[in-house]
Formats: sequence, C-alpha cells, structure tokens
Amino acid sequence: MVFMMAFTHNLGFPRMGSRRELKFALEAYWKDRSSRDELKALGAVLRHRHWEAQKTLDWVPVGDFSFYDQVLDMSFTLGNLPQRAQAFHGDVLDNYFRVARGRSAQSAETSCCGGVAAGEMTKWFDTNYHYIVPEFTAATGFTLDASRLLEQLAEARALGVKAKPVIIGPLTYLALGKAKDGSDKLALLQRLVPVYGQLLEALADAGAEWVQIDEPILVTELDADWRHAFNLAYHDLKASRAKILLATYFGPLQDNLHLVAELPVAGVHLDAVNAREEVLPLLGLLTGLKVLSLGVINGRNIWKTDLNAVLDWLEPIAERLGNRLWIAPSCSLLHVPVDLDSEQGLDGEIRSWLSFARQKLEELALLANALNHGCQAVGAELDSNRAAVEGRRNSRRIHNPAVKTALAGITAQHGRRQSPYAVRAVRQAARLNLPRFPTTTIGSFPQTAEIRQARNRFKAGEVDGKAYKKAMQAEIARSVREQESLGLDVLVHGEAERNDMVEYFGEQLDGYVFSQHGWVQSYGSRCVKPPILYGDISRPRAMTVDWIEYAQSLTERPMKGMLTGPVTLLNWSFVRDDQPRAASCLQLAMAIRQEVLDLEKAGVRIIQIDEAALREGLPLRKSQWKSYLDWAVEAFRIAANGVADETQIHTHMCYSEFNDIIEAIAAMDADVITIETSRSGMELLEAFDHFRYPNGIGPGVYDIHSPNIPTIQHMIDLMKKAALRIPAERLWVNPDCGLKTRQWSEVMPALTNLVAAAETLRKTQ
Repeated sequence: MVFMMAFTHNLGFPRMGSRRELKFALEAYWKDRSSRDELKALGAVLRHRHWEAQKTLDWVPVGDFSFYDQVLDMSFTLGNLPQRAQAFHGDVLDNYFRVARGRSAQSAETSCCGGVAAGEMTKWFDTNYHYIVPEFTAATGFTLDASRLLEQLAEARALGVKAKPVIIGPLTYLALGKAKDGSDKLALLQRLVPVYGQLLEALADAGAEWVQIDEPILVTELDADWRHAFNLAYHDLKASRAKILLATYFGPLQDNLHLVAELPVAGVHLDAVNAREEVLPLLGLLTGLKVLSLGVINGRNIWKTDLNAVLDWLEPIAERLGNRLWIAPSCSLLHVPVDLDSEQGLDGEIRSWLSFARQKLEELALLANALNHGCQAVGAELDSNRAAVEGRRNSRRIHNPAVKTALAGITAQHGRRQSPYAVRAVRQAARLNLPRFPTTTIGSFPQTAEIRQARNRFKAGEVDGKAYKKAMQAEIARSVREQESLGLDVLVHGEAERNDMVEYFGEQLDGYVFSQHGWVQSYGSRCVKPPILYGDISRPRAMTVDWIEYAQSLTERPMKGMLTGPVTLLNWSFVRDDQPRAASCLQLAMAIRQEVLDLEKAGVRIIQIDEAALREGLPLRKSQWKSYLDWAVEAFRIAANGVADETQIHTHMCYSEFNDIIEAIAAMDADVITIETSRSGMELLEAFDHFRYPNGIGPGVYDIHSPNIPTIQHMIDLMKKAALRIPAERLWVNPDCGLKTRQWSEVMPALTNLVAAAETLRKTQ
C-alpha cells in the first residue's frame, strides 16, 4: 500500500509572462495606447496561465500576481497610502500607479488629479527586485481592502485551483517601511494586527483553508522588541479559521529558530537550500501536528537540482513526518525566468545544466513522486538528472588554468591608487578644468525604437556589422549633440550599443552564456535578462574602447568611459555555485581592470565603474557584512586602481540603503560617487552627519524612474540639503540613474532644468 508522505506547493510564480506580456501591457496603458479594461483582462489571462502551469501542485499560490509590486499591493490591502495620494478619486488601479511611479496613464491624470511624488523604491532583501517602501507616521491607521485578494481567490477557485493565498506578514511589512516622522514603527503593530485578523477571516469566508504569510525578516537579526512583537502578533492571529503557513526564506533562522518553532501557526516553511543544517533542529522543536515545509529547490538560481542528493537526506525526514511534510522551492520563483523550453538557441551542453521556473516545478514533482511512490517510480528521470549534474561537474568548459594563474599573481598593490584623494583631486582639477557643481549624467540615454530595431535586425542577420556600427555611431552622435546643446560639463556616449549594463559585458567575456527569453522582473515593468556565469572569466579583447574613442572624437568636453563593476556583474548574473562568490568576483575584477587600463591608454580622462549592486550582495545578517564587504570592496579597487592620479574614477550606486555601509563605500576610494537621493529627499545623505566622506559625490536630483519632470527649484533645494553635509567644491549635479528607460521628450526638459539648477548654485552657493 502506498501512503501519501509529502505535499507539494509553491511560494510564488513569475508575473511578467514567458514573453513579458505584462510589461508591454503596462507600458501600453501608461502611454494611453490601451484601456484599463484591456490591462486588467491581460492580468486575468496571465493568472490563469500561471495557475495552469502549477496545476500538479497540491497547493497553488494566489495573490502573488501583481501589476507592479507585492509590497505596494499589501499597502493598498491595508489601506496605508501616503498622505499625498489619499485625496485621489477615480479608479484604484490608477492611484496605485501614482504611488508606484508618480503617475498613471495620461488620460487618468487629465481626467482626475495629476501626478504625485512616487514612493521610495529599494531592494527586496538581497535580490535585484525593487519594492515600493511603505510610509508610516505616528498617526498611521489601517483599514482593510481585501478586494484584490478575494477577486483572485474567486478566480482560482472557479478554475478548480486548490488555492493558497499569499500575503506579506505584519512584522515584515513594518520592518520594510519607513517612519517619515521618526516615530517607532513597532508601535503601529497594535493597530495593524487586527486588520490582518480581518483579512484572514475574509479569506476563510471565501474558502481559503491555508494562508501563506511571508515573514522573511526572520532570517535577519531581530532585537528583543521585535522578537516579542512576533509572539504578540501571532498569538492574536491564532484564532483565525484559516491555517497559517509561516514562510521564511533567503537564509537560516539561527537565533530565531526557537521563536519560529514556538509560534502558534499551523505550519512553517524553511529555506532548506540556505539552511539545510537547521532542518533537523527545527523538526525536533515543532510540536503537535504542525506542518514542516522545506524549500528543497533553489528559487534564486537556475542550476538543476541534484535530485538524488536531495532524496538522500529528505527520505528519512519524509518517513518521520508523513503527510506533515510539504516540499517547495526555497522562495518565490519570481527571481528566475519562466520556461527553459523557450531557449532552443542556447548551447546544448549548458542548457542541460539549467532549470527555470516551470522546470523547477517539474523537479519538485519528481521528488514528490520518489517520496510517495518510491525512487523506482521515477528511476529514468533520476538517472537523467544524475547524468546532467555529473556532466556539469566534470565539464572542461568550466575551468581555465590561465585565469587561476593570473589570480594567484594579485598583490595588495593592485588595489591601491598611486596617491591619496587630496593629491589626485588637485591633479584631476588641473586636467579637467570643470566648474563648481559640474553636471553630468549617469551613462545611458533613451533606448529608442530605432536603436532596438537596429539591434534586432543585426541579431537576425538582416544587416551586417558595418551597418550596425554605423547606426549606433549615429545614435552616439545624437547623444553628444544633445548634451552639448544642454551645456552639460562631462558627457557620456549614451550606451546605444548596449542592450543591458551587465549583459553587454557578459557577451564579451569568456565564461558567460546567454538566454534569449530568460527575463526576470526588476521593478514595475522593468525586466532584466541576467547572464549565466558558468565558468572561469577572462576578457579576450577590449569591450568599450572603440565606442568611447569615437564619442570623444566628436567633442572637446571630457567623455566618460562607462563600465559595469565586478560586484554588479556578479550580483546581477546567475552565478556558478561550485566555487565561492568571492573567487568569481575576483576573476571579474581582473577582466574589468584590463578594460580600465585600455581606456586610460586611449586617452579617456574619466572612467565610471558602476557598482549599483554593491549593497544588494550584503548578507542579511550584519554580523556577516564585514566578510562580504572586504572582498567586494577589494574587487572594485583591483578593477579601478591601476590608473594614474590624473585619471578620474567615478562609480554609481542606485536604489538601495547606503547609510549603514558608508565607510565601506568610502574605502572603495572612487574619486566621485553618484547615488540615488531624489525619491528619498536626500535621506541617504544623513550618513554624512556622522561620517566625513572624503571624496567627490553626486547626489541624484532627478528621479528617472518617474515620468515627472523635476523643477529647477526642486533640484536646487535638494542640492542645498546636500551642501549642508558635503563641501560645495566636492558636489556634482546629476540624475539618480541612467536614462535608458525614459523618452527624449522627458529627458531634454529635465536635463535643461538640471543644468539651470547648477548654474544657479554656482552663483548662490
């Protein structure tokens, strides 16, 4: 007789669609090229399609679909809108987009109320996904609007889906938000938990047996007050008729293990990919009939799971737990592409090593089959999996002895500039002759339809390399002309030839391979296609020199050479898991160092090495930060610091919280750093109240993730705030990020205002 020993479920599924259908529908709606009803209908189609893809699961997530961001969804569910957005009438979805991006469709703005300041955006834990930060004050109240969840639950049940609603937990929601008046966020818990109780009851009334409540802050360090708050909140919620599956992911629980085990919930999900060592201790602590859900498939990376190895340690647990064992991916599959079957052009050998979202669910089904019916029931599939795993492990394509030899020759001198910043600054000023408050942009200019069309025709073989180069040079020339007409002081070539700031470089480095349709949501409608770092990294040839030399030939003004730094190349790729991340980062650093030196040799006077993802790679526990920052900062220094004093090194970091790592940023020793400060109202510069940042800094004054055009006065006001903390002679004026996603019709007036703001500052500061 066969007994059911394991149930399967999923924590979340990618939203955009296998061909980014949601992205294009959103952008069409925002541009008034489609209706609100058409957008909502497309959302329903995608939800149904994604539920169909998960139909073999015992429990299917519902509520993981979002038109922009799941944290913003939770803010609207809880009735927690910023004060500036509360007076709007009209459709809820349009108000939702106002908070997300500053405005909705143009027709919605003209018929209703116009735009507002967009909500602050930052990274979701240590991923490249961005969420809209909840805003609190001491007076914040919460009121339930469960309509989104109830409508999706009804849709799923009508289709026969065994639905498990998914929501962000109350403590994680508070922890991710910001108190705009400096009040204690935790004091809001007593107002928040009753609304969660109402939500659980509404879901139970609608037929939900289980509700997944995500509390990923449980894998971070919590003080006694927050730990006590968990006990208070979940004891208040234990009366709910819906069973609670408390989901943690992205790391081990460590000192929160006992807390989680003792909370009055019906089940607990543990990320068994990152916390394998905690499975048995947690199992020993769980009491009564609690379910233990184990995340046994990596939801963050794209390598095939070694199913035979997983079964070796999972089978005894399954025998012990019986039907109290659930198995799942480690976290939501939001962070991986949808379907490997779309990748018919991918190298066959490497393709055999990979697993995307749909394939991960197939792996999950195989594990459940083996546990519930015996390994012989899926013997052929397990043999195939073993062959793929061993084939990757033994492939000659992974290891390059020359790369390892080069790394062995690295010394401390590789990471040091010739002179300290004070000396370099004088020499650079003499060479560049820039005015006070110099203006520049971060690197990219709009990727127009003409650019994308030319790139697609080149990839399709419809035009040759010569014609493509000519087309890109024409776009570079346009960018240079426009910047000169604006009066910017330091120019960029606009990056017309670059599809993506990581993919472009990965395509030219040995050790990378690329998918065709492996898109992953970064924020809103923005998707990225992370390259796959499968082997040792080397640079066969120069990657950017020809383009930058051409751009510099068009102007007398200094032209920045634009590179992506080693830490960002690492963190924004799907990285090999057979060696430490630090080793892969060092390989990337040496490759970028070669490019930096070639740019300098070509006469480029300013070189920007973007490290947008530096903070993203931080371990979730502060006690582990130093180890990561030591090797990450050293990798940047190795990449950047081989140049002469007269060569100015810039770096850029976008939407993240930098105040708590400002000393590490200073240790990078870049001559100029540009950072996002526009959405946060210069909040990021509060770090300089207590830390004397030694080098130049450009606090971004133009929020490029919103279509709103900043006024001259707005930018002046932000720069004045910066000047209270940073000496004016070390301040630059720039947008907060690249302009790739904006239109020329937005960019030109915004940059006109930026230049005017700088001119005013030169006269008044």
